[in-house]
Amino acid sequence: MKATPLSSKGKARPALRLISTKELPREDWLTVRKQGIGSSDAAAAVGLNPYKSQLELWLEKTGRDAALPKADPQDEESPAYWGNVLEPIVAWHYSKRTKNKVRRINAVLQHPHPELSWMLANIDREVIGADDVQILECKTAGINGARLWKEGVPEYVQLQVMHQLAVTGKQAADVAVLLGGQSLEIHRIERDEQMIARLIELERKFWTYVETDTPPPADGSASAEAALRCLYPEDNGQTLDFSGHAGLAAAYLELKAVRQSMAEKETREAKLKQLLQQAMGEATRAEFSNGYISWKKAKDSTVLDVDRMLQDKPYLQVRYTKLKEGSRRFLIN
Repeated sequence: MKATPLSSKGKARPALRLISTKELPREDWLTVRKQGIGSSDAAAAVGLNPYKSQLELWLEKTGRDAALPKADPQDEESPAYWGNVLEPIVAWHYSKRTKNKVRRINAVLQHPHPELSWMLANIDREVIGADDVQILECKTAGINGARLWKEGVPEYVQLQVMHQLAVTGKQAADVAVLLGGQSLEIHRIERDEQMIARLIELERKFWTYVETDTPPPADGSASAEAALRCLYPEDNGQTLDFSGHAGLAAAYLELKAVRQSMAEKETREAKLKQLLQQAMGEATRAEFSNGYISWKKAKDSTVLDVDRMLQDKPYLQVRYTKLKEGSRRFLIN
């Protein structure tokens, strides 16, 4: 696959147009993305994406992510689905408010420097004819996601845009975000050479993990937990001796201490809660100078009595039985 220059007036280092995406099937587009780090991968690659760990991204780039849950692009309950649906609307309203004309590029872009050919980017829109801004990134955030925008553009989006500026050589981008379906904000991100240099350094380190087929360290996130279970779904019965490994031995001792501390705190929490409950008796609420507690009965609800149903109709268990795949349990002795 040969990349061709992307025209850019007055720019000494235009991005390369790696491949057209106008009629590219989704599966082929996903395959192209595995050839490098895209702008939407940037935050995860440097360990700053709140939703995806380096380890999960590494599984994707090395083709080991088949067992990981995948978002359905047609799922109307998915934020990603509505992000795609609303993207042209956000772009249209951006143009209406700013008077800037925008257009699609419909291509995967590639950094022009041979040593950085693994830096790829998809940009939502190119801003035409404006001296102060060249890229438009369109975002949507629902009621829950909007909290991440209270203090401006979230860090993971800033990194995404800075990656785009690095690949394209452009000087500035606008981020237009639709919050809660009714409030459009526009934020300007200027090119920052120091940030780009640091971003490239960290991304290059991650890409080395991919090139050498070496998994990056887990970071304690739910994403890393899921990635580890995907990477090592089965145990082989082997016993390893880590007693001579100072680092792992120290981690084992610290983990035991942390677990013990957590157990002690849970016991203390239960005792304090019960003390307050006993003092409340039948009261619904108790107030203090700096807050309150409540102890209310939830509404009655109807549930399926599975035990009784199987007792009356035992044949249903055979008819509707399905295999539940076992998972590895992590125990400390």
